[in-house]
Amino acid sequence: MANLSIQERKRLRQIGHALNPVVMLGTHGVSESVVEETLRALNDHELIKVKIAGEDREARVQAMDELAQKTGAEVVQKIGKIALLYKKAPQQNAKLSNLVRHAHVSN
Repeated sequence: MANLSIQERKRLRQIGHALNPVVMLGTHGVSESVVEETLRALNDHELIKVKIAGEDREARVQAMDELAQKTGAEVVQKIGKIALLYKKAPQQNAKLSNLVRHAHVSN
């Protein structure tokens, strides 16, 4: 996936600020079911927040990167236990896409 420009990242972070996590990573890490659920959420919403449990910072960062790699998503931002992931949907759904629904947030 191509790297996002600074302006694109800024806009995605602005939209992501109002979002709640839709995928939660537990102590079992990046399992096949978590990858499938993340892919479904990315296909529907394009921009999602993922919450990762655990106190080990390096393990959380590694899990975030592994999930992004397995789903083909771009990590827009990492803050503590929350990661903001973006992946352009093959066919955008205007009712579900966070990019369409929050298009009014700064361009």
